[in-house]
Amino acid sequence: MEMRKTIYTLLASITLLIATGCAVTRDQETVGAYVDDSVITSTVKSRLFDDKTVDGSAVSVETMNGTVMLSGFAKSATEKKNAEMIASKVKGVKTVKNELLVRP
Repeated sequence: MEMRKTIYTLLASITLLIATGCAVTRDQETVGAYVDDSVITSTVKSRLFDDKTVDGSAVSVETMNGTVMLSGFAKSATEKKNAEMIASKVKGVKTVKNELLVRP
C-alpha cells in the first residue's frame, strides 16, 4: 500500500512536469534543478504521508535548489520536529526551513 502511494506521487510529479513543458521557473538556473526539486518535494510529501507521527495533509512542501520549506500546521512540537527530520533525510535535501505552526 505504501509503495502504491509512492508510485502514484511520482507519476503525478512526472505528469505535472510534462504538462508544464519542463519550464524553468522560480529563478532556477536549469531544467535539471527544477526536476530535482520536484522529485525532492514529491518524496518528502510521500514520506510525510507514510509516517504515522505526522499529519501529511496539514503540511505543505516547497523545494528550491535543494532547500525544503515546510509550512502549515502541526499538532505538537514533536510533530513539527518529526516533519523536519523526515524532510532532512531525503536524498538531495541541503537544508530544511521549518515554518510549521504548532496549533493545539
